[in-house]
Amino acid sequence: MPFSHLPSGLRAVLFDFDGTLGDSYPAITASVNHVRALYQLPPLPEAEVRHHVGRGPEYLLRHTVGRGDVMANIAAYRAHHPSVLRTGTRLLPDAVETLRTLHDHGLHLAVCSNKPVVFTRQLLEYLDVANYLEVVLGPEDVARPKPAPDMILAALERLRLPATAALYVGDMTVDIETARAAGVTVWVVATGSDDLEALTQARPDRILKSLRELTAD
Repeated sequence: MPFSHLPSGLRAVLFDFDGTLGDSYPAITASVNHVRALYQLPPLPEAEVRHHVGRGPEYLLRHTVGRGDVMANIAAYRAHHPSVLRTGTRLLPDAVETLRTLHDHGLHLAVCSNKPVVFTRQLLEYLDVANYLEVVLGPEDVARPKPAPDMILAALERLRLPATAALYVGDMTVDIETARAAGVTVWVVATGSDDLEALTQARPDRILKSLRELTAD
């Protein structure tokens, strides 16, 4: 193991995307407000939308729009989102260096996110980090989205690794629930939808101040 502080026997690190590796909140807010405008609803601030990100598009739109047919709203959101996807997303500090360093030290890397997988894959390519990742999964790839363990278990199956060889890194209580259900060690950063107090109460295995701690020895 190249980094002594990482869990013993670790062979793979799985990441959430929004709030963990990337900040897509401006793009998500723009598309939410596009759907709200279809119902003549006023725009929501990014801080309000942020609280509802991370549990999948149906949850997001039920809680930020609350009008009309949710599947039609998801379709409207997805039609709009490519227009803001790239301009409204950036990688969080230390994300590139963390992925590069872990990859260069022989660890398998993956993303398991409730974000629609087509958007996650486009962003990883656009942000020039896709080559570090062996597996990228979204809710369309499994029977149940997070907090069900399906995505993590599917990633481990593709990597041919047991749960004991993996670490999941996220930013929300839903990530902690997901990892626990999959039997995977879970570390979190307070850079996303849930604040430090909520994360602490959910009792992850470790709370990181930043992604840099993953590769600091």
